[in-house]
Amino acid sequence: MKNTVVTFQEAKNKGEKLSMLTAYDYSTAKLIDEAGVNAILVGDSLGMVVLGYEDTLSVTMEDMIHHSAAVARGIKDTLLITDMPFMSYQTSVYDAVVNAGRLMKEGRAQAVKLEGGKEVCPQIKAIVDASIPVCAHLGLTPQSVNAFGGFKVQGKGEAAAQKLLDDARAVEEAGAFAVVLECVPQALATKITESIHIPTIGIGAGAGCDGQVLVYQDMLAMYSNMKPKFVKQFAQVGEQMREAFRTYKEEVAAGTFPAAEHTFKMDETVLDKLY
Repeated sequence: MKNTVVTFQEAKNKGEKLSMLTAYDYSTAKLIDEAGVNAILVGDSLGMVVLGYEDTLSVTMEDMIHHSAAVARGIKDTLLITDMPFMSYQTSVYDAVVNAGRLMKEGRAQAVKLEGGKEVCPQIKAIVDASIPVCAHLGLTPQSVNAFGGFKVQGKGEAAAQKLLDDARAVEEAGAFAVVLECVPQALATKITESIHIPTIGIGAGAGCDGQVLVYQDMLAMYSNMKPKFVKQFAQVGEQMREAFRTYKEEVAAGTFPAAEHTFKMDETVLDKLY
């Protein structure tokens, strides 16, 4: 069954958990789609795990469009959500709508995601009014890493917790169909989930959310630069890849690859006629 913003809301209403993973290319997206995961997020995390940046701030609209379009070609049933990169929506409501439209038209996204609470509600409303579904993002919003002073858990104190709850209600009112909660204490994330009608998707926010999202390189132990506390490694794919690369290098060096079964044959009498 095709996953849509409507089926997301139906899942919340029925108490069914939603699954989401990042993807940035056709082949990975195809595998995730075949596994039946509900949604793919083409996250601006590609800046760190694909492009090698220190953070997400350098990611451009062209980057997001390029990777989103590749993912779109690999999926059938999975809902495709694409991040709006830094400064593609903060500058004005007009810019936000234009850039969200580009992600839909050129990147073939089925929804867009942007970071922030009350301060971006005018953008959320305008994008939704343009018939583009919006997923909000609260808590640790990586595009604001410099303002936060690093990657830190958000909402621990009373004022900060109240602000997150107020922001969640505000983005729902503005028309968001879902909200990602990142690095939020579990009790607060559960409170927010129970207080709003749209689905919450947690990353480092506990099991009380309506769904979960992880960066696929993290959950496959492919990205070794850091391992956040909230990540469970479901397979050691990174080590398997390294071992395969080492074995390939050794067999090429030893001359054992390619073997006879990897080669093509011909009538070798033809060689006698060559000059």
